[in-house]
Amino acid sequence: MRNTALAIAVGSMALFAAGCDQAGKPAGDKAAAESKSGDKAGEAKKDVKVLGGMKTEKEQNSYLIGMDMGRSLELLKDDIDLAVLQKAMQASMKGEKTALTDEEAMQIRQRLQETVRAKQVEKMVAMAKKNQEDGEKFLAANGKKAGVVTTASGLQYQIVTEGKGAKPKASDTVRVHYKGTLLDGKEFDSSYARNEPAVFPLGAVVPGWQEGIALMPVGSKFKLWIPSKLGYGEQGTPGGPIGPNATLVFDVELLDIVKADGPESAAMGTAPKH
Repeated sequence: MRNTALAIAVGSMALFAAGCDQAGKPAGDKAAAESKSGDKAGEAKKDVKVLGGMKTEKEQNSYLIGMDMGRSLELLKDDIDLAVLQKAMQASMKGEKTALTDEEAMQIRQRLQETVRAKQVEKMVAMAKKNQEDGEKFLAANGKKAGVVTTASGLQYQIVTEGKGAKPKASDTVRVHYKGTLLDGKEFDSSYARNEPAVFPLGAVVPGWQEGIALMPVGSKFKLWIPSKLGYGEQGTPGGPIGPNATLVFDVELLDIVKADGPESAAMGTAPKH
């Protein structure tokens, strides 16, 4: 799973503050005064582009940080009092004494991390259930459409263009162009977007790809619908774009079967990474 929302927020702000601290501290009182004076002069000369209705950099910077923190703390939105959060931030930024000691803060942090982990598990379980139900419903309806074939494993495919070449074997290396999307149409991977076909051993990809591409004569274009059990299963791609139990849709073009001793084989890349 991804890092906890708490760690993301704290880590991001710490790095941001550290970067500002290192880059923005001139040595000595004279240098500090000069810097302050220079900053004011610079602000007066700057032509700041209005973004989001905000005319100053200070407003824009503040909104950006607030937006990032809000997103990173989404899982904890019901466990946070924004007024108290603001109060603690103001005290910390002003260098004032905080209400919590370091020891007390550590105790709360550990408890909060456990809360976040529990919420992440709950979210993943709910997502897995929804994806499974959506996938089954979609495939049941899709399998009834003209031209869609459902194999014994549950893979569905449709021939867009049928080539005249040989069909690859499980032991072959293939060169393909492809685009992968989720059921909602969101694209998560595309060799077309990279303008470079993928070259990989057929045995190195998920079962749905292995089965689907093995059905394609070279020169073919197929559309594949891969149920989660033939794709990335209950785990999805942790930290990546494919959720648990997600059904995947691929437009695949089989360009060639790569010769084992050919130059393309020697420069072969890895299987698609999602």
